[in-house]
Amino acid sequence: MFDYETLKIIWWGFVAVLLIGFALMDGFDFGVGMLLPIIGKNDVERRIMLNSIGPTWEGNQTWFIAAGGALFAAWPLAYAAAFSGFYVALMLLLFSLFFRPVGFDYRSKIADTRWRATWDWLLFVGGFVPPLIFGIAFGNLLLGVPFYYDGDMRLAYQGGLIELLNPFGLLAGVLSVAMLCMHGAAFLITKTDGALAQRARRSLIIAAGVTVICFAVGGLVIAKQVEGFRILSMPDTNSAFMPVAKIVSRAQGAWLDNYSRWSWLWCVPTAAFSAVLASVFLTIRRHAVSAFIASGIAVTTIILTAGLSMFPFVMPSSINPNSSLTAWDVVASHKSLGIMFWVVVIFLPIIMMYTAWIYRVMRGKIDEQHIVEHQHSAY
Repeated sequence: MFDYETLKIIWWGFVAVLLIGFALMDGFDFGVGMLLPIIGKNDVERRIMLNSIGPTWEGNQTWFIAAGGALFAAWPLAYAAAFSGFYVALMLLLFSLFFRPVGFDYRSKIADTRWRATWDWLLFVGGFVPPLIFGIAFGNLLLGVPFYYDGDMRLAYQGGLIELLNPFGLLAGVLSVAMLCMHGAAFLITKTDGALAQRARRSLIIAAGVTVICFAVGGLVIAKQVEGFRILSMPDTNSAFMPVAKIVSRAQGAWLDNYSRWSWLWCVPTAAFSAVLASVFLTIRRHAVSAFIASGIAVTTIILTAGLSMFPFVMPSSINPNSSLTAWDVVASHKSLGIMFWVVVIFLPIIMMYTAWIYRVMRGKIDEQHIVEHQHSAY
């Protein structure tokens, strides 16, 4: 139905949709986890916060699983390179995620306040560490990852966890944390009332401010200091070829090439700034649902800004630019992409409709009185 080049572009879009879906759906879960021990001043308030995401957080992780599966099936070279280069970071990510299911299940099993406080902070770790690692990883993608292919097309990686913790990577990590903290606070405002909702509003305003500053500083650094990547020549994009068959150069400001080529792309970062500010304005005006939608648009456009800047690069190589992985050479075979295209076309709408139905059923505020009565009956 589609030629190889078209399928390559479609699958870049599919991966982007799945990653953004994960950031949107699981992102506010992370945000609530980060805010749990900070704005939840007593056990009832923290229970309310957990109950706001308790019925849906497991389903939200479907997006994470789907994104990982798509990366493995459609972009096998990127999957292999990422798990080689970011192995330690990914292990830290997975171990931090372990705290979430265990914390949800075991936090309330014992009434001891020290037990619950411990799990609250472990749930904080489970909400804070994943966005931080994802942000640092994305920042390092823009800088280039220290890997290359040797003469036998074996992947070699030169680097470690410490090298990932560079100033720009940490800036991207802070941006990711602040962005999802803002998104989590916006979600809490739609689910809570009273003092807890007021603290969530203040948290959203602070997180939004940090998001705008980090996003603006990151854009200036990319434009003025970071050397981007640029393809000089490569085989026909409608054919299958190895990554080293192309010639890639590095140049300051190269990450802005796509915005120079298609000026309408500037509407994406502009929308990102506008959506963050709109989220703050709507929060102040007490339009909770609209503020949450605005924060979702902000998350989407911030991620898209980075993705569109890098396109068609998926994982640039800082050691040997010619070994960089792009949307043209990182993909599986033409037949595999064609088969998986129909799998996504069938199942992605099902996931989206099911998710929409769940949130329609679970809409509304959390009943604080019910939480108090449940605690009294349990102990």
